[in-house]
Amino acid sequence: MVANNIDPILEKITVIEHGFRHILDALEEVLSQYSEKECLDIAISLTTHEAYQVRMLSTALLGRLAASKHIKAYQVLKEHIGLDPNWRVQEMLAMAFDTICRGQGYEQSLPIIQEWLSDKNPNIIRAVTEGLRVWTSRPFFKEHIALAIELLSQHKAHKSEYVRKSVGNALKDISKKHAGLIAEELAHWDLSNPLIRFTHKHACKNLQ
Repeated sequence: MVANNIDPILEKITVIEHGFRHILDALEEVLSQYSEKECLDIAISLTTHEAYQVRMLSTALLGRLAASKHIKAYQVLKEHIGLDPNWRVQEMLAMAFDTICRGQGYEQSLPIIQEWLSDKNPNIIRAVTEGLRVWTSRPFFKEHIALAIELLSQHKAHKSEYVRKSVGNALKDISKKHAGLIAEELAHWDLSNPLIRFTHKHACKNLQ
C-alpha cells in the first residue's frame, strides 16, 4: 500500500500531461522522504496505477533502485514496465536503463546491455538503443565506438519499426562525429531488405 502522505506528490504530477522534469523532481522528493525499502514498496505498488504519470514515477524509482543493485527493482522494470502500453512510460524506461548503466558503469553493464538487446520484447530492446543515446557521449562507448555501432546494428532488420527507428537515429547521432565509421557499416547492409532499408534511411541522414 502506498503511504498516505505520498498522495500530494502524485496529485502534483498527474495534472501535468507533458515532459519529464516534474517526474524527476517527484523522484527526488520521494527518495528524500523514504528509505530504500519503502521506495521499493512504493514503486512496485504504483506500477499498475491508472495514471501514466504515476507509472512514469514508478519506473524512474525502479531505475534508481536497480542502479543500486536492487534485484527486485531490476526484475520489475524488465518484466512488468516493459509491458506497459503507454509510450511515455517506455521513454522513462529508456531513461531508467541509462540510470542503471551509469550507476554500475557502462563497461560493467555490458552483460545486461546484451541481455536486454537479446530480449523478445521490443520495448526492452528499445530501452537500450534509445536509453544510451547519444551512445558516444557515454563513458566507455566514446572510446569503443565500433562496439556501439556493432551493438546497435544487430537490430537493423528488427520486425518492430519502433526499434528500427531508434537504431537508425542512434547511428545517425554517431555519424555526426564519426561519419566514416557509419558509412563503412552501412556499406555492408543489404538494402534489398525493406526492414534494413528503413533503418538505413534514418542512419544515413547526416551522410547525404
